[in-house]
Amino acid sequence: MSQDDIFEFSPDPQDSTPIYLQLARKLGQSVREGRFKPDEALPSERSLSEGLQLSRATARNAIDQLVEQGLVIRKRGSGNYIAPRLEQPLVHLTSFSEELKRRGYAPSSRWLGREIVTAKIDEQLSLGLSTNAKVARLERLRLADDVVMAYEVSVLPQSVLPEPHLVEGSLYECLAVSNQIPVRGLQHIRALNASTLLATRLGIPENQAVLFITRIGYQASGRAVELTHSYCRSDYYDFVVEMRREE
Repeated sequence: MSQDDIFEFSPDPQDSTPIYLQLARKLGQSVREGRFKPDEALPSERSLSEGLQLSRATARNAIDQLVEQGLVIRKRGSGNYIAPRLEQPLVHLTSFSEELKRRGYAPSSRWLGREIVTAKIDEQLSLGLSTNAKVARLERLRLADDVVMAYEVSVLPQSVLPEPHLVEGSLYECLAVSNQIPVRGLQHIRALNASTLLATRLGIPENQAVLFITRIGYQASGRAVELTHSYCRSDYYDFVVEMRREE
C-alpha cells in the first residue's frame, strides 16, 4: 500500500470511536487485505501525523493498537514493520516448511536437539510402541524469514528415522526419501499461557497465549509414525478452516 492511500484517511465525524482507533482500523484492514507486504515498513508516526494533520499521540496510539494485535513489529531504532503471518488451512496435511514455501516465506530451523532416546510413556502410547522403545526426537525453533514462529518437538520411531541428524529442513521431505512420510494426520489445538522458558524461546512476554498443537501422523497402513508438539505464536499464526452447511 502506498503512503498516498493512507493519507486519504479522514476521521468520520459520525463515528463516536476515538480517532486513533479509526486510524488503527483502517491501517489494520489494509494489512489484513495484503496491501502491505511482510517486513514492509509502516509509515512513521511523524509521516502519519503530518500527512493526516493529526497529533503525534494519535498516530502513536494507532500504531500501538497494531502492535498489540500482532500485525506490526516495533524494531528499536529502525521503525515499525509488518509482521509475517502464516494462515494454515486445517484440511491438508503439510509440513511447516512446505506451507511457508507455498506462501513465499523462507523457512529455517534453529536446532535445539536431534537425538535417539528412549520413548516417554505418552510417546509410547501415541505411537503404539513397546516399553523402552527407541525414538528419534527433534527439538527446534521454526522460523519464517528469520522470525521465530514456533517451538516444536517431533518424535518418531527409530525404525522410521534412524539418523535424526540428517534432518536439516523439512522433516517430511526427509521422510519422503525413505518412503516413510505420513499420509494422514490427527491434530488437536488448544490455547495455553507461555511458561518462562517457552516465552524466552519464542521471544514473547511470559504468560502470553500461544497455540499448542499436537499432531499424530499416520502412514497408509494405519501405523502412527509421527508425534509432533508445536507451540505457535498466536500473534503470527492463524488456522483457517472452510465450513459448509449440510443441505
